Amino acid sequence: MGEYDHCTFNGLDLSTSDLSGYRFIDCDFQNCNLSNAKLAKTVFNNIKFLDCKLWGLRFDDCSAFGLSFSFTNCTLNYSSFYGLKLPKSRFIGTRLQETDLSACDFSSSVFQNCDFSGAIFDNTILERADFRTSHNFSINPQKNKIKKAKFGLSGLPGLLDIYDLSIDMGF
Repeated sequence: MGEYDHCTFNGLDLSTSDLSGYRFIDCDFQNCNLSNAKLAKTVFNNIKFLDCKLWGLRFDDCSAFGLSFSFTNCTLNYSSFYGLKLPKSRFIGTRLQETDLSACDFSSSVFQNCDFSGAIFDNTILERADFRTSHNFSINPQKNKIKKAKFGLSGLPGLLDIYDLSIDMGF
């Protein structure tokens, strides 16, 4: 176990590492690979991930106290955020394919140019979240809270696919 405060990690391969119980506060991870690392009770407080590979991470195993991070140009495929409260989070140019976002609070979060292919939204709070430039999501408005969320015209099929409609986006 270790504690890291105001550190920058660049180019580290921590894949399959056991980071359980570690504390990261106000740290930046750049060009790192943390895929399949163990995160039981790991503290991530005000963390920035930039150009990182983060496949198969169980963020829902982390310590929920002070949990906050942003992701820019990262790959979060096959990860889980199940049940986490992460309002005002930022996901920029990030792939969240097959990622579990169920029962989370992402209110007022920004999802800019993100790919949500196969991502799971179930009982997720997305109120005031911004999805205008994101794609490949499927969000059931009846099972998720989306009041005042922002979507682009190209995202409408992802909100209506539960109705098995044929939507022609041609003008």
